[in-house]
Amino acid sequence: MDLEKQPQQPVAPVGIRASDADRDRIADILREAMAEGRLTADEHAERVDAVYRAKTVGELEPLVRDLPGAPGAVRSAVSAASGAQEAAEPGGPADNLVAIFSGSTRKGRWRVGARTNAFALFGSVEIDLTEALFGQRLTVVNATSVFGSVDIRVPENISLRGGGVGVFGNFEVATLESGDPEAPVVVVNGYSVFGSVEARPKRGKFIADLQDRLRKRLG
Repeated sequence: MDLEKQPQQPVAPVGIRASDADRDRIADILREAMAEGRLTADEHAERVDAVYRAKTVGELEPLVRDLPGAPGAVRSAVSAASGAQEAAEPGGPADNLVAIFSGSTRKGRWRVGARTNAFALFGSVEIDLTEALFGQRLTVVNATSVFGSVDIRVPENISLRGGGVGVFGNFEVATLESGDPEAPVVVVNGYSVFGSVEARPKRGKFIADLQDRLRKRLG
């Protein structure tokens, strides 16, 4: 007598590579947990560092297993990952700058991606965009500082927007609107805990081709 086969439960593809969106969802849970007092600043910093170093969905799950809202976020990450094969996100992968009891700097002539994650724990991160090459109009910088600092400098002729929260710390974005509607836009979001995040234009620094375009338009 043949026995009817029982349907098997699908195995979560924890070995699937994690996307930047997956990491951001987990980081949001950790941020809420610290705001609610479920995690200390040190615990939060340690876990956020692990989030942005994680390569697979399976590495993300243990970081929020003991927090509210974790199962749904991890299932969402697994579903998104299993529905596509290494599909690249718009704008490409994020740049991650991490400074733990150290310093991390990005400056000079470099191509800026659509998203940069900056994390400082008892350290400093410096992001200098004054000579950078913008491959897209919108660039987002997610900045987190815990007993540290994140310093962001941009050219004077682009748009700078954003805002965040300072918990016994400082979060300051010197907003700026370019006269060129096609100029790059840099948005800085995040928070600082006993630290500082500062984004502002650097005097005397301009993107040359924007100046040329403005002169042609007004001439």
